[in-house]
Amino acid sequence: MEITIGVQHLPREITIESEQSPDEVAAAVAAALAGKPALELVDERGRRIIVPTAAIGYVQIGAEQRGRVGFGSI
Repeated sequence: MEITIGVQHLPREITIESEQSPDEVAAAVAAALAGKPALELVDERGRRIIVPTAAIGYVQIGAEQRGRVGFGSI
């Protein structure tokens, strides 16, 4: 799943691929906005991404991608 984080005062976004579910990411964002000092996520390679809560502009959570089988669309 793709997660995009907009950081205040930076012209570019942070985009990561994660194996966390959309609900897990939403819970982490809610916890950060409720008082935690930072948003912590883990990407698909196991790296931890830590963004200070005060710097978060927005978080966009993409839909889970399911593997496609075959050619073309049905």
